[in-house]
Amino acid sequence: MIYDVVIIGAGPAGLAAGLYASRARLNTLIIEKEGEGGQIASTDEVANYPGSIQDASGPSLVARMVEQVDEFGAKRVIDEIKSVELDGKIKVLKGANEEYQAKTVIIATGAVPRPIGCPGEKDLTGRGVSYCATCDAAFFEDLEVYVVGGGDTAVEEGMYLTKFARKVTVVHRRDQLRAAKSIQEKAFKNEKMAFMWDSVVTELKGDGLLESIVVKNVKTGEEKEIFADEEDGTFGVFVFIGLDPATGLFTGLVDMENGYIKTDENMRTNIPGVFAAGDNRVKSLRQVVTATADGAIAADQAEKYISETFEA
Repeated sequence: MIYDVVIIGAGPAGLAAGLYASRARLNTLIIEKEGEGGQIASTDEVANYPGSIQDASGPSLVARMVEQVDEFGAKRVIDEIKSVELDGKIKVLKGANEEYQAKTVIIATGAVPRPIGCPGEKDLTGRGVSYCATCDAAFFEDLEVYVVGGGDTAVEEGMYLTKFARKVTVVHRRDQLRAAKSIQEKAFKNEKMAFMWDSVVTELKGDGLLESIVVKNVKTGEEKEIFADEEDGTFGVFVFIGLDPATGLFTGLVDMENGYIKTDENMRTNIPGVFAAGDNRVKSLRQVVTATADGAIAADQAEKYISETFEA
């Protein structure tokens, strides 16, 4: 089967593209390698999405998007795309399970959490080190937790973690937070939150479980090792220091800038019939609202491309 549109990724951008494409009566397939929602699926609170209901969460917003996609008839599959052939009139996507053909492709692969890159991090991921508060907060009930980062996500997720941990310390490389002032005000009022300024994590240690972290003061160069409480035996480190685009599959195929896919305002890449939408493209603001807008535009442009190329 040759699909009109194949969308790689089922985050907000991919789901919005699927909704608009299928609503336009295009034969639409959404391919996701893990589960729908992307980063927003692990977000406890979504307060800045226009029209979202009070106390809306990432999972609830995603569930509604998936419901809408299904209502309009888009097909969804779980598969991991291993290679792509995008230059031809018919695009070929080779997955771990199947091969797919399409008249147009929308790349909506999003971005992934950026690691600290320090010794011990990889070995202790899932053993005290996490990148998702919603996923793992419950494992740290009544334990101490350190949050690495100082932006909106770091501070918001830190506040969420105070619902579980007995103390949350934000470790930030600067002497003030980068988070929005309204978020900072809430955090500073939270009695369970503390802040470690001008500091970076240089090493994570533990035998099977995280037992200590080494923190360096960027101004003085002084390093200190912080150990888990002896009675606890472990604690948590949650990392929120930015994102890296999930675009490795397309390196050398589409034009990029620092790993992000370059598009015009209509989401068109340098390859005819190939579009990009969401956090994986060059843009000034990466939020759910901009991702869904990207997806809608990409689907609309895919429809126009098909009309001009295949139906002319």
